[in-house]
Amino acid sequence: MSAVYQLSSCIEWQFAEAGDLAARLRAARDAGFDLAEFHLWRDKPIEAMAAALGETGMRLTSLCVDPRRSIVDPAERDAMIAAVRETIEATAILGKPDLIVASGFRVEGMSEEAHFANAVAALRAAADAAEAAGVQLLLEPLNTRLFATMYLVSTSLGLDLVEAVNSPNLRLLYDVWHSAVMGEDMGAVLADRIHLVGHVQVADMPDRNEPGTGTLDWPAITQTLRALGYDGAIGLEYFPTMPMEQSLAQSRRMLAD
Repeated sequence: MSAVYQLSSCIEWQFAEAGDLAARLRAARDAGFDLAEFHLWRDKPIEAMAAALGETGMRLTSLCVDPRRSIVDPAERDAMIAAVRETIEATAILGKPDLIVASGFRVEGMSEEAHFANAVAALRAAADAAEAAGVQLLLEPLNTRLFATMYLVSTSLGLDLVEAVNSPNLRLLYDVWHSAVMGEDMGAVLADRIHLVGHVQVADMPDRNEPGTGTLDWPAITQTLRALGYDGAIGLEYFPTMPMEQSLAQSRRMLAD
């Protein structure tokens, strides 16, 4: 394996001085990135971004299904599936990046069993659409600090859902920062299940900045990921505290073996 992971810039939060996301793609390429990712797409210049990707040779690792709709509320299921289908169609010109799905909020009075069953049903329908289009979905657990009543705030539960849906086009997005906020032991929650993880994102604790600016043990994190067998890209989903050239250099140091 390589001595350092391939890194993906979150242009939603990085290279803001460059302008819109098409300009940020070019700035990211100039800074040495081959990969990028962002969040919602409906307010973004998709055609200009497609042109920038063609010019730079960059690849998008992921973006979010837009609008966000609940996977646990049956009243939102049709809208959730429609959002997946619309996102697949609208972002195909961006190279069919992975599409991130969050869970939505808990439904008051609903049992844990019903939450799980509703989530599986919604994700199964979404995975059917993804399979037909040749696109991968990423299910992302978040955290209760940001979203007090979010349903999916557990890596283990997220992996249970991925296993239950049993689609090759549905994987987990493991975010080191969300997981750390929830007090998870990364090695424990990912043990024997790393094959279900499609992407990893990073930021340091507590303030979601560059690796090395906070309290997390990055050598231990990268060693754990290697030991588990993860060899995919790592998304730098953090708020930079320094110019991106320096920020990228620091991230590379922190995330090297």
